[in-house]
Amino acid sequence: MTRPLPCRPLLAFLLPLALSAWPAAQARPLSVGGEVQSAALDSRELGSGEGLAVWTLPRLGVAVRNDPQDLRLLYGNRELRWAPGRGWQAVGFAPGGQLPAPEKVGQSLYVGLDVLRALGLSLTVTPQTVEVPAPRSHPAGTLPPSQAPAIPAGTASSRSTHTLVGARHSAHRQRTVEFQRTVLELQGGGEAFYQVQQREGGVTVSLPYTQAAARSELLDGGAVLLVQTAGSGSRVDLLTGGGQTHILTLQNPTRIVLDTVVYRDRSQTPPVAEGLLPQGVRYRQQGGLSLLSFDPSRYRPRVVSAPWGQRTGLAALVRSAGGVAGINGGYFDMQSGKPVDLVAQGGVMRIGSLQKRATLGFTPAGEVLLGYPAPRYVAEVNGQRLLVNQMTPLPRPELLTAWAGDGRTVGAAGLVTLTLRPGGSQVQAAQSGPVGTRPGELYLTFDPARFPALPRTAGSPLSLTLEWNASDAPWPSSQDALSAGPLLLRGGQSVLNPQREGFDTSGSIWRATHQTAFGLLGGWPTFVYLERGTPEQLLAALRAAGLSDAVRMDSGGSSAVYLTGGYADLGGYLNSAWSRDIPNAVVMVPR
Repeated sequence: MTRPLPCRPLLAFLLPLALSAWPAAQARPLSVGGEVQSAALDSRELGSGEGLAVWTLPRLGVAVRNDPQDLRLLYGNRELRWAPGRGWQAVGFAPGGQLPAPEKVGQSLYVGLDVLRALGLSLTVTPQTVEVPAPRSHPAGTLPPSQAPAIPAGTASSRSTHTLVGARHSAHRQRTVEFQRTVLELQGGGEAFYQVQQREGGVTVSLPYTQAAARSELLDGGAVLLVQTAGSGSRVDLLTGGGQTHILTLQNPTRIVLDTVVYRDRSQTPPVAEGLLPQGVRYRQQGGLSLLSFDPSRYRPRVVSAPWGQRTGLAALVRSAGGVAGINGGYFDMQSGKPVDLVAQGGVMRIGSLQKRATLGFTPAGEVLLGYPAPRYVAEVNGQRLLVNQMTPLPRPELLTAWAGDGRTVGAAGLVTLTLRPGGSQVQAAQSGPVGTRPGELYLTFDPARFPALPRTAGSPLSLTLEWNASDAPWPSSQDALSAGPLLLRGGQSVLNPQREGFDTSGSIWRATHQTAFGLLGGWPTFVYLERGTPEQLLAALRAAGLSDAVRMDSGGSSAVYLTGGYADLGGYLNSAWSRDIPNAVVMVPR
C-alpha cells in the first residue's frame, strides 16, 4: 500500500497528473489460487491506495453490480453497496472503519483492496503479486439494483426476478469423450444472477433470485438433474459423473447453458472438443496432423520455464502464465533437467546458446522470429567491449560469466561479482566471494586479474547488452527466445538441414515418432502435432497444410500440445509418465 500524500496545495494540483502515470508503473499481477492471471487483471494504484477492477471480482468469488451509481459487492453473507452522496453501506456486517470510495480508471471502475478485505476476501500483497485463494464458487450475471432484496443468510426475499420454467438436455459421444448440454430456461426480465460451484461428480448452480418447483430427473447418458428451493431462491444440482462443466448465459429468452465434457476412457487420447474452443482459436485436423491456430490480435506467444534445474507439467506452465494453450519445446539434460540450449525471457538470456540450432523468438509486440541467432552478452565500459563467455552460476575463474538472478549463489573466493539491472548503465553492487542472486537482476562474475578493465565499485559506469548476431536473416531485439530445431520452413520454402544444426539422423532423435512444431498459418501462430512421422514427413505435412514458416519443437513421448479447459490434450501427454517432466514451453497468453 502507498502512504497518504501530504495535503499541500501544490501536490493537490499535481496529484491528478501523477495518478494518470502511476497505474501502469505500480501495477501488480493478480494471482488466484496460485495461478497468475492475464495482465489485463493487474492491480492499479488509486488515489487511496491499490485496487482491482470491479469487472475482475467475479473471478475471486465476489458477486457484483458494476454500476457507478449503484455499486454492489456480495461475498458470502457480506455485502457492500455504494452510491454517490450516500457512500458505502454494509449489509450483514459492520465494516469497522471508513472505506475509500470507488475510482474510475479509463472505462473501468476500481475498488481498493481495503474494501475487499472488509468484505471478507483473503488478500496477500507481496512485492510481486496480489494473491487471492481460489474461490469455492464463481458468481455470474449481475446483481439486481439495490432496491431488490439482498441474499445474506436469514434475509427473506419479497420478490424474485426470474422463474425456472423448464430444462432441456442432450448428450452425444465421440470416441472416448461424452458431451452433455443442459439448458435451464428462465422466465423474467433482465440478466439472471447465479453462483456456480464445481464439485466432484457435478456442478451446483445457486439462483438466489429465481423461483423454481422442486423436481428430480434422470437425463440422457445417466446424468441427474435435481432442483430444490433454497432460501428465497432455488438451487440446481447437475450430477454428471465427472468431467468439466462450462457455463454461459443467453438472452431473449433468458437461458443458462451448462456444457459438460466427460472423458470416459483416460487410456486413450480424446478428440478435440471443437464446439468448445475459446474465441480466436481454430482447430484443424488433416490425416495424422493436428493444428491449433491463434488469432494474433487476441493472443501473443511467450516462453515460460520451470525454475532452472527443475521440471514440471505442461498444463502447470500454461496456468502459471495465465495462458490458454502451450507446446513444450527445447532440449534438456535428462538427468539434471537443465536446458542445454538458449532460453530467453523478458529480454533477459537465462541459458546461453549453443549457436547452431534453430531458434524461435518473439518480439515485445508478439512478432514471430525464426532463424539462427548467436546471442552473446557484451559488457561495455570506458569504450571497451568484452564478450561474456558463458551463462552459468558456477565459478569459472578463467572466464567472464553472467547469470540471471534466481536465488542461486554465484561467485567464489578471489572473484568479483557485479550486480546489474537489465538495460541499466551502472553497477548496482560489487562483491567478492559467494553472492546470493535475486530475480530481476543480472550478475557478472570475473577474476579481476584477468579482466582489469571491469569496475569493482558500485555506481561505476557499465552496461550489459544482449546482442543477437543473426547472420542468416534480420533478427530484431527479441523479448523471448527458445532454441529447438530443426528449422523446417521459411517463407513457404523447405530449409531442413540437419547437418547445419548438428543432428544425428541415424539416432533416435530422428526416428519416426510423435512430432511437434511451432509455425505460422495465414499469419496466425500455430501449434502442430503429428501423430507419427520423421522430421521429413513432418515437413511434408506442414507444406501440404499451407504453413509458411515452422520449426520443430520436440519429438517422442514428451511431445505435447495442450489447450486449457479440457478441450485438447494432443498426444495424451497429461495422462503419460512425461506429465511432469519438461522445463520449457511456448504459451499463448491473452493480450
